[in-house]
Amino acid sequence: MDTEAEAVTTEAPARPLNCVEEEAAAGAAAEDSCDARGSLQPAPAQPPGDPMAQASVSNGEDAGGGVGRELVDLKIIWNKTKHDVKVPLDSTGSELKQKIHSITGLPPAMQKVMYKGLVPEDKTLREIKVTSGAKIMVVGSTINDVLAVNTPKDAAQQDSKAEENKKEPLCRQKQHRKVLDKGKPEDVMPSVKGAQERLPTVPLSGMYNKSGGKVRLTFKLEQDQLWIGTKERTEKLPMGSIKNVVSEPIEGHEDYHMMAFQLGPTEASYYWVYWVPTQYVDAIKDTVLGKWQYF
Repeated sequence: MDTEAEAVTTEAPARPLNCVEEEAAAGAAAEDSCDARGSLQPAPAQPPGDPMAQASVSNGEDAGGGVGRELVDLKIIWNKTKHDVKVPLDSTGSELKQKIHSITGLPPAMQKVMYKGLVPEDKTLREIKVTSGAKIMVVGSTINDVLAVNTPKDAAQQDSKAEENKKEPLCRQKQHRKVLDKGKPEDVMPSVKGAQERLPTVPLSGMYNKSGGKVRLTFKLEQDQLWIGTKERTEKLPMGSIKNVVSEPIEGHEDYHMMAFQLGPTEASYYWVYWVPTQYVDAIKDTVLGKWQYF
């Protein structure tokens, strides 16, 4: 009986596989290997247009630069065109010019940017108290516009300036002496000799014109106009129509200047203003003519 039990429990020896059975076994093993490798493959990358892949992209206009920075809404006005932009309130005047360049194509060196006077390049918009919705006036021309300017006009201005240097000082000429001999007006604005300041927010007043009457200058930057006001009337002049601005210190009162605005093609069109405080002379020229022009 024991011998029979052992015979029953003893496994029959394995039968050799034929060719067909070997191929089937090999195929099954290969499939198991592929399934195992497939389970280890990383998940496919999100397609470029997938919303989940773009969820981390900022919707701000100043990507990378405005994150966490306080923005201010501005209206950039150049060449009679308005551009609504958002810029960081702590941007400097120089950085604002770069922003304007990206919008208008106007090179920063040829920009005259104004907000209650010329915007300093080294001060921030916060420091000059720019508020949301403020209008920023930009005056200037592209390189192509500058190259298109007639060179005879530039030459004429240089010749005129050279000719003036040969003449006697303007304040000694008879036509000016009759006004200057009246003396300094009592209500003229105070001067600061040796200083350069931005234009004040109020009109420059207390000065004389060629006839000896009182005159005031108001710089309407948003309209790009110069208003010349007298007791009788106010002339509203587009700054682009003023051909030139000349000035000269008054002898014995070098902290004040006499200044002329050329309204036509010749010196006969000069509109003279006397007793202009010296600290505003450069700001007036820059505002009316722009730094990009050549003299």
